[in-house]
Amino acid sequence: MILRHITIDAANPYELAQFWGTVTGWPLGEGDEPGDDEVLVDAPAPIPGMLFIAVPEAKSVKNRVHIDWVPTERTRDEEVERLLGLGASIHEDHRLPDGRGWVTMLDPERNEFCIERSEAERAS
Repeated sequence: MILRHITIDAANPYELAQFWGTVTGWPLGEGDEPGDDEVLVDAPAPIPGMLFIAVPEAKSVKNRVHIDWVPTERTRDEEVERLLGLGASIHEDHRLPDGRGWVTMLDPERNEFCIERSEAERAS
């Protein structure tokens, strides 16, 4: 089997896809427009895309599944600051004094995701 998409419920799929497209640098799906009920953030193969689908109910509890991200061009802390500037917020800060740890963040619709240390930070 191949994992094709990670599907995320959304109040506004286009706006949430725009946020994640900016976060990842990946384009939105061809022809996706504001008001669409399904919007794709099209990841480069073999990475699965992120598919945002409109649902009528608001998010009310913690996600059962979330994504852990490892920055490739920045440190963990630089990435956290960048994401705060894009509209994310910090949910739980698990950074330790010795530099280890991660940050659990919320996207604009309050879906949890984590930012871990970069590979370079892990190697040092």
